[in-house]
Order: sequence, then structure tokens, then C-alpha cells
Amino acid sequence: MTEIEATGDIVRLSYLRAVLADAGVECFVFDANSPWPGAVVQRLLVADADAELARQAIRSAEGGEG
Repeated sequence: MTEIEATGDIVRLSYLRAVLADAGVECFVFDANSPWPGAVVQRLLVADADAELARQAIRSAEGGEG
């Protein structure tokens, strides 16, 4: 597994999950069971084989070079 991003921002995390879903990349959120959402940094991970595709999808969605 490769970590794509670690964030305490649950809105950003939701956005990244949607971007990856649209790109057909399965992702997993670790550390998501905190009783205080946003207080604990959550890690977004993908399979090692999908890491570059995931990064490209996020760059493209954010207006960067794809």
C-alpha cells in the first residue's frame, strides 16, 4: 500500500476519494474511526500498482499537469 495523502480535513479526504473513484482507483482510509472527525490525521492509501495513476488523477483534478 502507498500513502497518497495524510490529512485531518475530512472535506478534502472526501474530495480525494471521489477523484480516485472517478479514476477507477480503489482507495482505503486508515485511522478513520476517531470519535472526533478531523481531530486525527487520516491516511488515504492505494495499492502500490495504482499509486502513480492516483497521483495523476489528483493532479489533473486540481488543475495540474496530468
